[in-house]
Amino acid sequence: MKQTRHVDNFIDYSLYTNTLEELSFQSPLLVNTINQYSYCMANEDAGFKESLQMSDILLPDGISIVAAEYLLTGNKIKKISGADLHHHLLKDLNEKSGSCFYLGASESTLNKIRQKLAIEFPNVKVGTYSPPFKKHFSPDDDQKMVEAVNLFKPDVLFIGMTAPKQEIWAYKHKDNLQAKTICTIGAVFDFYAGTIKRAPNFLIRFGLEWLGRLLKEPKRMWKRYLYYGPVFIALMLKERVKKTFFNRYILH
Repeated sequence: MKQTRHVDNFIDYSLYTNTLEELSFQSPLLVNTINQYSYCMANEDAGFKESLQMSDILLPDGISIVAAEYLLTGNKIKKISGADLHHHLLKDLNEKSGSCFYLGASESTLNKIRQKLAIEFPNVKVGTYSPPFKKHFSPDDDQKMVEAVNLFKPDVLFIGMTAPKQEIWAYKHKDNLQAKTICTIGAVFDFYAGTIKRAPNFLIRFGLEWLGRLLKEPKRMWKRYLYYGPVFIALMLKERVKKTFFNRYILH
């Protein structure tokens, strides 16, 4: 059941606009994030778009999304990243002696995550599964992944397979997964394990985490930010013009 959490619709999506502390995890939830890149990709992929729209919670993960929300609705919201969600849930699980499961990444990365969790969140019971590295999973792959999760029955399932694969997979299988909360958090697996360094805190604080990622991985990230960034801006300006025209000439 979706929680009451929305301000005005961000075009085709309903964003979560409160704080993580105000989130209730009492009922099963599918939690995804959206940024300017995933927004643009979803415009080209109907399956991806549906998986984001059907989120129980959709977090605004990016300064571009925050700015677009203000441009289109006048609402001031705060960025909530996958890393923020991950840390918040681990703290909560540690206090409650809960459990979490990491689905995704390599065994090497998962080992580093387990080692770090044992130090930072010792009360959390942890399970992991590294799926095969391929573009499309077979039915057998899917079955093994679901079985691994359900054998553990975690309070929180973290999925890290990159977008849009992780969102589409989570949406497709959520009804068969025995987890109270399902979160797609992508690169957070590598950030937490330390296999990829997150941007410095001062860049994150000023909404420039994207710049840090671009500078660290220019070959992999240039298209995400230097191509899709302007595409996203153009889409938002177009929506702003449409909204202004509608309000001025249709409503009045």
